[in-house]
Amino acid sequence: MRLTLTTVTLSAPDPEALADFYAALLGWQVDRREPDWVVLRSPDCDVAIACQLEPEHVPPVWPGGVGDQQMQVHLEVQVDDLEQAGAYARSLGAVLAEHQPQDDVRVHLDPAGHPFCLWVET
Repeated sequence: MRLTLTTVTLSAPDPEALADFYAALLGWQVDRREPDWVVLRSPDCDVAIACQLEPEHVPPVWPGGVGDQQMQVHLEVQVDDLEQAGAYARSLGAVLAEHQPQDDVRVHLDPAGHPFCLWVET
């Protein structure tokens, strides 16, 4: 039996905008675009990111507290320059999260409010 992870799917009220954000951030190409489903593919690996329509999307709270919408998953993006990558992400519409747990990681929120981490190997 073979199991292969192919896609990580993120829900958003505007999947096309979220897909465009990650395509620009990561340099990935849109492979499939429908009004409620957009798939991005990496030129370097077989895992894709899909953005699907969720009209009732509630962004997670970072860091979550009791009763908050909890983060279910987040993306980890390795970078070679943490400050430059963060500035680029923010220029595309990301927001720097107020809580930063580590010196070698910067938590940002994408345009739909999903946390993602930019990190540099130390």
